[in-house]
This record gives sequence, C-alpha cells and structure tokens, in this order.
Amino acid sequence: MDSGNLAWSVAATALVLFMTPGVAFFYGGLVKAKSVVSMMMMSFGAMGLVGVLWILFGANMASIGETDSWTFTFAGNPFSDFGLAGADSDGLVSATFGATFAIITVALISGAIADRAKFGSWMLFAGIWVTVVYFPVAAWVWGAGGWIYNLGSAFGLDYSVIDYAGGTAVHINAGAAALALALVLGKRVGFQKGINKPHNVPLVMLGAAILWFGWFGFNAGAEGTFGLLGTEDSSVGLIVVNTLGATAAAILGWIVVEKLKDGKATSVGAASGAVAGLVAITPSCANLTPGWSLLLGLLAGAVCALAIELKWRLGYDDALDVVGIHLVGGLIGTLYLGFFATGTGLFVGGDAMQLLMQAIAAVVVLAYSFVVAYVIGFAIEKTLGFRVRNEDEIAGIDTVVHGEEGYALVD
Repeated sequence: MDSGNLAWSVAATALVLFMTPGVAFFYGGLVKAKSVVSMMMMSFGAMGLVGVLWILFGANMASIGETDSWTFTFAGNPFSDFGLAGADSDGLVSATFGATFAIITVALISGAIADRAKFGSWMLFAGIWVTVVYFPVAAWVWGAGGWIYNLGSAFGLDYSVIDYAGGTAVHINAGAAALALALVLGKRVGFQKGINKPHNVPLVMLGAAILWFGWFGFNAGAEGTFGLLGTEDSSVGLIVVNTLGATAAAILGWIVVEKLKDGKATSVGAASGAVAGLVAITPSCANLTPGWSLLLGLLAGAVCALAIELKWRLGYDDALDVVGIHLVGGLIGTLYLGFFATGTGLFVGGDAMQLLMQAIAAVVVLAYSFVVAYVIGFAIEKTLGFRVRNEDEIAGIDTVVHGEEGYALVD
C-alpha cells in the first residue's frame, strides 16, 4: 500500500469509527431525557466490546481464503492469527477498517430496544451476536472464498452479488436482528403512536450530520484500504457523488411524504431521510450512475417514511425505527441493483440473474440474522433477564442502570 492509499485508509477508518458516536447522538436525541445515557452507552459499549473481539478473533472469522470452486464455508478460522499477532502493517490497517463496520452494525441494533433494556444483557447479546452472525456474514459477503461473494460462479456467471459497503452485511443484518429483539423484549409501557417525542432534536440533527460525514469513509474507504485509490479505473469519484446524491434525494423523498401524510415536514424527518438514503446507497455506491442514485434516494426516503408506520399496524415496538430505516432501506438498496446496476441490472443491459442473486443474499442474511438474534435474545431474557422492570422504564432507566443523569440541572 503506497503512502497515499495508506493515509486515506487511516483517515477513512477514523471516519467510520466516528459514525458510531454519530449513531449515539442520533439515537440519544430521539429517546426521552431520562434514557439518553442508557441509549448512548449501548453504542459506546459496542465500540469497546466489538473492537476487542474483532482484534482477538473476529478479523480471522471474517476472512475466508479464495477457493477454486463455489463452496459453503461458515467462517474463517478464529485462531488462524489470534490477536492479529502475525499481520503486517497493511493487514493491520485493513483489519482496523473492518472493525469499524462490525462496531457500527452492532450499535445500530440498539435503537429497536430503546428505553427498556439492561446494559449487561445488551453487552452479552452483542458479544454473542457479533461472533455467530456478523463475523460469518461479513465473511460470506466480502471474503474471497465467501459463498455470497462467489454466488455468480454457482450460476456460471462472470459477475456476482453486489454489496460494496454493507447493504446485506450491515443494514439488513442489523435490521433483522433489531426486529427480533423488539419482539423478544415486547412493547414499551403505554405503546401507542406518539408515545415519546424526541427530547433533543438538535442532538438528532448532529448525529445525522456526523453519520453523513463519516459515510464518505464508509463507502469510499475501501478504495484506499484495499489499494484501489488513485488508479485509472478507481470508482472513488462515482462513489462520493452517489453518496452525496442519494442522501440528498432521500431527504426530499422523506419530507415530501411526511408533508403529505402529516401536514408538516420535520427536522427529525429530514435527518431520518438522510440516514435512509445513506443506507440505500451503501451496497450500490460503485455500481449506479449518478442519475439512478438520485432515483434510489428518492425511493428510499419515500418508502422508509411510510415503512416506519408498520410497527403501529403490525404491533412490534421498534422504538427508533431501525426496521423501517435500516432493514427496509437495506433491502431497497440491495434489490435496486438487480434492476439498475451498471451493465448487469435488468433495465440497463443485463438480465434477471443480478436481481436473483441480490434477492438470495438479502433473504438468507435476513432470515439467518433474525432467527439467531431471536434465539440469543430469548435465551438471555429467560435466564438473566433482558428487559428492565416497568417501574424503572417509566421513571427513566439512566439512574437505575448507570447511576447517571444526562442533564444535571441545578439552580
């Protein structure tokens, strides 16, 4: 890795790591004032735990060596280079970049169980889930020998599933787990539309801004981390303009739907629309023309603005709309490639095979993550207990769980 690639790789790694505090701000502003510490601690807890597990064995599990034929391998050997003791400098930078993806994927799940989860139980869940779900799924999607990465060869094609930065491995994965945990923990006390209003809208906007800022490292980071930045065929220009365009269009799509549906376009809606656009462009940032990215953003913003209403109709309490934004947005971005991926999409010179492969990857990751997350969450709830007492939930769980207040006001 030359000095330019190395410098960008380190910068991109820092950008993506900064996204998890962005999630903490975004989620923290959306909950009630007496739960903000708990909400933000779930993200910071993920940073601590997942960072350690990734260095010890997660990077090894997420790496599957190249194979001569399509085969299924669950994950890499966790003990092949325990603690990254034998990795060279380039390998360590790449591993650190991968760690930031694992961290934010776990942090995203926490929004579904806001206001009602025990911190210790959350940390236990996070450690088990990232080990048996995220690390293997990352290997399937991005490992040179991963079955999703090589799915095209199973169909005799010279192209395969497209997931540049994590539509399946990050967003569908996290969204499915979030839905499972929301079902395990059940509804908040008094669950109904309008149960809680965001206690700090500026905090929400700050979190969304940090996420958008960091997402340029999230999407364009691999161009440097894997030695691609600066070559004549580098797609970094396309990636950055699509990351801007889809997100901007998604803001418009969300607030238009919000205005038509509720009569007002809100700042929280604009922030949520930006996140929906970022989610949708994640898998497709290198494989769409800018025009198709704008359309994707509009669709993602509009559809996700409607999808967040599903919890009221179907009765699952996804507190901060992880399902409506990350699961739905991830599905939109992943499947959209089947229609509009440059050269292989159904409507831009390809056939239905790209769509079929995108759908297989999305459905398998969704089902696997949901089932395993449900089993882990259910086991924790029935043994250690996952949900706080109702009276603690009503009072606000910051002082009960952490012994702190988000806002210590004095005369």
